[in-house]
Amino acid sequence: MTASVVITGLGITAPNGLGTEDYWSATCAGKSGIGRITRFDPSSYPSRLAGQVPGFQDEEYLPSRLLPQTDRVTRLALVATDWALADAGVNPGELPDFDMGVITAAGAGGFEFGQGELQSLWSRGSQYVSAYQSFAWFYAVNSGQISIRNGMKGPSGVVVSEGAGGLDALAQARRQIRKGTSLIVTGGIEAPVCPWGWVAQLATGRLSTSDRPDHAYLPFDREAAGYVPGEGGAILIAEDADAARSRGARIYGEIAGYGATIDPRPGSGREPALRKAIQVALADADASPSEIDVVFADGAGDRGGDRIEAEALAAVFGERAVPVTVPKTMTGRLYAGGAPLDLAAALLSIRDGVIPPTTNVDPSEDYRLDLVTGSPRKTAVRTALVVARGTGGFNSAVVVRAAD
Repeated sequence: MTASVVITGLGITAPNGLGTEDYWSATCAGKSGIGRITRFDPSSYPSRLAGQVPGFQDEEYLPSRLLPQTDRVTRLALVATDWALADAGVNPGELPDFDMGVITAAGAGGFEFGQGELQSLWSRGSQYVSAYQSFAWFYAVNSGQISIRNGMKGPSGVVVSEGAGGLDALAQARRQIRKGTSLIVTGGIEAPVCPWGWVAQLATGRLSTSDRPDHAYLPFDREAAGYVPGEGGAILIAEDADAARSRGARIYGEIAGYGATIDPRPGSGREPALRKAIQVALADADASPSEIDVVFADGAGDRGGDRIEAEALAAVFGERAVPVTVPKTMTGRLYAGGAPLDLAAALLSIRDGVIPPTTNVDPSEDYRLDLVTGSPRKTAVRTALVVARGTGGFNSAVVVRAAD
């Protein structure tokens, strides 16, 4: 019999909340963390809004020796991991090293650290470039630093599939647990809000240029015109269900199903593959469409991407047949951190029996969705679907279910 994999711990650093309960209360209240960029002067850029994690003081959470060798993205990830482990009731020092692994997702890496070292190179000379530049910028650095800090020597790695990566990392974690590893730290955190990172994002041509935080990111709205990026995400503790129960752990839910596809080449005439990813996830979970209580949608924020997702959901579930929500309207799109944050929100929805709202959006009737807007919807949630897409044609879907 295939082992069940469950989530026992959540660690969240999000633009609208630092810590799981702060994030969740803000999200259910419709509180946004999107605003004008403060980490650098955005005046000369066409896009000037972002979701930024508030109140995060590195030195309050991490030893001083780590600060010179880490980018903001890694500091956020290390702290989120500490919180997730504490939430799960896990002390890594009490577990065998090779029974614990780390598999995270990344869309980029340490942008800000790399920018600083390049500035030192060109303005002062090579002797002023930090030796830590060799790894602090690297997209695998979060997995490495988490494993070192916590003595985790089991299966580890990083998944790079942009916005879909957080779900793909979770699937890799589930696979390793089914092979025998007891616990995997997984999820994703991003921190691309710096000039170098900003230029890279602007090159996609998909960022909103609105200066109104309440009007800049409008998935499934007729006025959708791009998305707002953000920093942060979620780290999750995935465990073998039997092992978690044997130690009396609180279980948020089971990772019941997963599906992933790649879209065909643009111009090929073939249909997008998002619907297939959802169908594969449902089949993997042995769940019918009628069993899904809510969909946490990807919410591209542009008409083409929104249309593809809405058509996929209608094809699988029927028109307006399942509640849909996009709480990332309050955080911005967090790249590899976005889907883990949505997954955490789905698990909290199961815990509390509430679907958080999609804020600021006036849903277009063209999309034929039951989009939860305005205020949270109180309802029993037992099974949820999380959908994520990444630039380059990546599609992923995960079904999470209340643990029996």
